[in-house]
Amino acid sequence: MKTLKDVISLKFKTSESEGVIFHGEGQQGDYITLELKKAKLVLNLNLGSNQLGSIYGHTSVMTGSLLDDHHWHSIIIERHGRNINLTLDRHMQHFRTNGEFDYLDLDYEITFGGMPFSGKPSSNSRKNFKGCMESINYNGNNITDLAKRKKLEPSNVGNLSFSCVEPHTVPVFFNATSYLEVPGRPSQDLFSVSFLFRTWNPNGLLVFGNFADDLGNVEIDINEGKVSVHINVTQVKKNRIDISS
Repeated sequence: MKTLKDVISLKFKTSESEGVIFHGEGQQGDYITLELKKAKLVLNLNLGSNQLGSIYGHTSVMTGSLLDDHHWHSIIIERHGRNINLTLDRHMQHFRTNGEFDYLDLDYEITFGGMPFSGKPSSNSRKNFKGCMESINYNGNNITDLAKRKKLEPSNVGNLSFSCVEPHTVPVFFNATSYLEVPGRPSQDLFSVSFLFRTWNPNGLLVFGNFADDLGNVEIDINEGKVSVHINVTQVKKNRIDISS
């Protein structure tokens, strides 16, 4: 396929911060890869380079953040020659590709949800996408519908299910005044707590608990963007331990 214009759109949701959403490459050195890196969306595109290095076509654009929140996100990529509009959740970013070429020359297949192992260093270091996609549309072709009806030939559908499994974790949202109080475990000499959290606020109390028999307390908080643990013990000389990270 040698195209001057491309329109690629899809929706995805995932709890993974890394993964290839789609990839295509050609023998002329052209490629297009859309992937998640550190929960951000990265589009890598090359419409052609030459061996002399005077034409260097690699272009990389990053957008979004915290996209591993298991909510639906929509992507639209519109290309006309070297002009690209990249839209993530209705936020559009316009840019021009490097190099001097206008056509995207892909003479192998395009893969969604990962990339085939080509022996190149770039292929084995990238993770496949793990999550859900819907409404995949590539230049007017409804890929999800064609795949479900097995109308994509030749195609290699690896371990797909046409349903979206919800995660077992249940998030809890706290506003500035809410809290969750749970019963402690008396007569145990072990205190253990683990949790995942996400916030825009640089300060806030995460966990607080009193030890039984007035032996002290433990406090975990965010202070200026750092997580701090404070352990107060009333019956020893060095009665306070502070850990910050």
